[in-house]
Amino acid sequence: MIPGGWRTPGLAKLSHAAGHLVAALLLGGSPALQAAEPAANPAQSLEAVVALRAEIPAEARTARLLGTNRHGSGVVIDDGGLIVTIGYLITEAMAAEVTASGKTSRADVVGFDTESGLGLLRAAEPLPVKPLPIGTAQGLAERTPVIIAGHGGAAAAQPAVVVSRRTFSGYWEYLLEDAIFTVPPHPAWSGAALIAPNGKLAGVGSLIVGDAADGAPGNMFVPIDRLGPVMGDLIALGRPAASRPWIGANLQAADGELVVRRVAPDGPAETAGLRPGDRVIAMDGSQIRDLADFYRALWGRGDAGITVKLTVNRDGEQHEIAVKTIDRYRYLRLGTTY
Repeated sequence: MIPGGWRTPGLAKLSHAAGHLVAALLLGGSPALQAAEPAANPAQSLEAVVALRAEIPAEARTARLLGTNRHGSGVVIDDGGLIVTIGYLITEAMAAEVTASGKTSRADVVGFDTESGLGLLRAAEPLPVKPLPIGTAQGLAERTPVIIAGHGGAAAAQPAVVVSRRTFSGYWEYLLEDAIFTVPPHPAWSGAALIAPNGKLAGVGSLIVGDAADGAPGNMFVPIDRLGPVMGDLIALGRPAASRPWIGANLQAADGELVVRRVAPDGPAETAGLRPGDRVIAMDGSQIRDLADFYRALWGRGDAGITVKLTVNRDGEQHEIAVKTIDRYRYLRLGTTY
C-alpha cells in the first residue's frame, strides 16, 4: 500500500491495479502472462530471483564507499545459471555466492558494465529454479502496474507503479537516459527484479530515491534493454570493449554550478589538482549547465585517455585545470574472479 503521506487518488487506483497483478501472478497468471508463457508456473517465476552475497577485498578501490560484504538480489536468466544483478554489488568482488530455493552455490563474476550499471554472474553448479524470461522496458510508460521482486519468493514481491521515465544523473560519473522510477519503494531494491505485466523481466533494481515523482520516495531501475548490447562483451571480456573517459571526481549541482564533493585517491582529477569545493563552470571553454551536460560533454570528446580542460572557481579565483582521463576499469582492482 502507498504510504498515506504521499498517496493521491490516481496513485491509489494504480496501486490497487499493481496489487491485482501480483495476485494474478501468484494465483495462476494474468491473461497477458498466460499468453506469453503458457507453460510457465507463474509463482515459480519469483524463484528466479536469488539471494546474492559478494566479498570484496579491503584494499579494493570501492571498499570504503560500498563496503566489503555486499548483499542483494540477482535474477537467473538462462538454464546455465547466468544471473543479472546491479553492478555495484559485484564490483571488485573476490568471491560471490547465490542462494536459490534454500540451496547456496558459489558464483563466478562474469563482468559488469559501468555505463548501464548492470553486472553478470554465473552459478558454479545448476540452480533448482527456472530462469525468468527477459522482456523489455520499452512499453513501461507512466502509470503501468509492475511487480518488484527481491529474493525470498512471494513474500518479497511487492506491487508498484511506474511513475516516471527520465534521465538519471549519478555523481559517480553515471548517466542513465531512460531510467525507470516506481512507487512505493521496495526495501530490498539492490538487484531486485522489475517484472512487467506480461511476467517478464523489464529492469534491475539500482537505488532508492526521494523524488521518484512529485517528491514521493521510490526506486530507480535500469531497463533490461541495456543488457543486450553489452552481454557479449561482458561474457567474453568481463567489460565493454570500448572505454569512456573517466576523471574520478564526484560532482553535485549547486547554485547553477557543479561542486566537487570528492576526488578518487590517485585518480585523474586528484592527480591534476582538482580539489573538493572547486566549482566547475566550463569544459574546454564551453559552459557546463548541469551534471548530465558535463557527462555528455566529457564522453562526447572521445575514448579514455583524452585530456579535458576544466575551468573552476576556487575561493573566488578562476583556474584552468587539465585532466588526463583514464579507463575506469584500469583504476579498479579487478581480476580476482574474472
